[in-house]
Amino acid sequence: MNMRQIVLDTETTGLDYRKGHRVIEIGCIELINRKPTQRRYHVYLNPEFEIDAAAQAIHGLSNEDLADKPKFAEISNEFIEFIQDAELLIHNAEFDRGFLDNEFALLGKPPLAELTVGIIDTLKLARDMRPGRRNSLDVLCKEFDVDNSGRQLHGALLDAELLAEVYLAMTRGQETLLMDLDSPPAGTTLHTTPADLTRQPRKILRATASEQAEHDRVLAEIAKESQGNCLWLTKDSATAQQP
Repeated sequence: MNMRQIVLDTETTGLDYRKGHRVIEIGCIELINRKPTQRRYHVYLNPEFEIDAAAQAIHGLSNEDLADKPKFAEISNEFIEFIQDAELLIHNAEFDRGFLDNEFALLGKPPLAELTVGIIDTLKLARDMRPGRRNSLDVLCKEFDVDNSGRQLHGALLDAELLAEVYLAMTRGQETLLMDLDSPPAGTTLHTTPADLTRQPRKILRATASEQAEHDRVLAEIAKESQGNCLWLTKDSATAQQP
């Protein structure tokens, strides 16, 4: 069975849909079994609401730019058809989810949770993997060697493309959940010789001074983020006190 995922991003008129702000751009990238396909969904929208100056500085879109674009109601069915029954991957999912659920609610349509098989917040995923560190999309692009040199302004489709690359890099190795390429075909008999069973000596690699300094820096960030409850530092301290 194919696993279908949709990497999704939006741009909006402001930060709070509860104050009337609306979605002005949607960008989606399709992944099948963790591989990007050629299917994309991208649309600009007329929000019928004034764009905040701060938001415009981020994405560069003005109300004049969007005056001739369709309204969300006009594209809602095709958008639902694209994302339906897929797993969504969204960076800071609560933000985009809140806006899209609001757009659907205004039309009397069900929320994302009822239209899709699940939503993964890649920001939470990154925070779990990199506690105490910054996890913006730009930072993650740098961390995982994803080229974001073309990202002068935020754009939903571009950000979805970057997020797709970052997500695949962050979760590299999960392909084995779909196919274990190292496993022999069914029915294959493995033969071993005494040489195969010989235990090889282990090579011990010591951390360099710069690696130790980086390790200490990360632990300090975790300690600050956790208000002093860093398990590793606590354990190290207890070990250091032992005779």
